[in-house]
Amino acid sequence: MNIMKSKLIALSLFTMAIASCNTEDKKIETVLEVTSFNLKTTASELEFNTLDAEIEETFTSKQPGYIRRQSGVDEQGKYVVLVYWKSLADAKASMDKFMNDKSVAGYASMIEGSTMKMSRFTITDKFKATNSTFTEVMTFNTKEGADLKAFNKVNKSVGPKFTEKQKGFLQRITGSNDSGEQVAVVYWDTKANSDAVINDFMNAPVAKEFMGMMDQSTIDMMRFQSLSSLKNVTLSNKDKVVALLNSFNTGDQTPISYINPNKYIQHNLGVADGLQGFGELMQHAPEGGFKANVVRAFQDGDYVFAQTEYDFFGPKAAFDIFRFEDGLIVEHWDNLLEVQKPNPSGHTQFDGATALTDLDKTEANKAVVRGFIEDVLLDHQMDKVASYINPKEYVQHNPAVADGLEGFGAAMKYFAENGLVMEYDNLHMVLGQGNFVLSVSEGKFGKGDHTAYYDLFRLENGLIVEHWDVIATIPAKSDWKNTNGKF
Repeated sequence: MNIMKSKLIALSLFTMAIASCNTEDKKIETVLEVTSFNLKTTASELEFNTLDAEIEETFTSKQPGYIRRQSGVDEQGKYVVLVYWKSLADAKASMDKFMNDKSVAGYASMIEGSTMKMSRFTITDKFKATNSTFTEVMTFNTKEGADLKAFNKVNKSVGPKFTEKQKGFLQRITGSNDSGEQVAVVYWDTKANSDAVINDFMNAPVAKEFMGMMDQSTIDMMRFQSLSSLKNVTLSNKDKVVALLNSFNTGDQTPISYINPNKYIQHNLGVADGLQGFGELMQHAPEGGFKANVVRAFQDGDYVFAQTEYDFFGPKAAFDIFRFEDGLIVEHWDNLLEVQKPNPSGHTQFDGATALTDLDKTEANKAVVRGFIEDVLLDHQMDKVASYINPKEYVQHNPAVADGLEGFGAAMKYFAENGLVMEYDNLHMVLGQGNFVLSVSEGKFGKGDHTAYYDLFRLENGLIVEHWDVIATIPAKSDWKNTNGKF
């Protein structure tokens, strides 16, 4: 009896051990949600970063199934948010609530919706890299017909064969979803340590095998600094300009301090020079004051340029340029025109694309616009138009001109046939950020009126694909309220 009892106990212990091993071997599946986006050009990075921390504390972390959240931004201004959830249902429920919760409306309103991308992946890795400040996220699809079992084997070997051996490495997490999309997340202690191994990784045998199994056209690589590690984020010059223009609506006096009181050169010829002239203008505002809606805003070195819809003695379309020295505005140019009806293609003076991209192509895009102005508009080399403007896609926001090169050509023909002119005589300024470039020119328009041309262009792949402008007559010198000139 005792022998039988001993055998039963031994068998029970053996069964429990097997069960324990099976439990340990079966990893718990969780969900990694990867969201990327750009901010609107009118949004403040400093304000957004503050709101992001608040959202994590007061909203996301309070949702059922929440595990962990991390957010960051790359060198191109793209934001990435990683959220770990216990289940797909938890992730979906949180997003549904986010889209309808008024407490996050201010945060969501700063996001450029057209740039937003979100994917969810099933993972079995438990997040451990709590002291990471820099993260790499790569999403991709494997090649069509690829052996997934073979891919998974190679994928799992990347860590032990290369990444885990590198200085500053903290953790590598992988996963996939039902659409066949894969994700690989690598956490580093610092950006410097991540940067140091990029070339070595690309040349490593395991990396070549790993990359060779991917559909290269589907790869999206994001490398970003965590927002919590960014200690020196300050109010940018662009933020100051947007705040100044928005103060027309809010009455906030703080943005006035962004103007240098001892040096403010005014090129709006209807306003007296200096800060005093700005104050006099505000004193003559109608009841309810002036209103401003900043549609697009960009920064190029010490210059900030904005496209704004004003209620300024009536609805106005405008471009403003501000120059900074030591963080303060010291000079201002603008061009204003009454708001017009939609053009023959149905476009207004303000609608169209707003997403800022291609920050690394700023100078190249500025060179394209400069070439277009100089070759086509100054030197009248019309045969070069297609070298600068996309012949298949050209969206026009000039109130009188239709889309496409056909619309541009028809406008030129109309002017010629009716004894009207649109002459560019001097190019004064070219400013840009990423895919948006503003040119400031001087010339004649209509019946020969002395005219300022402000042209905003959007570019893709080295060609102009969209255009906005403000064409305004320069008043006679006898009517000027300052002596600084229009340009």
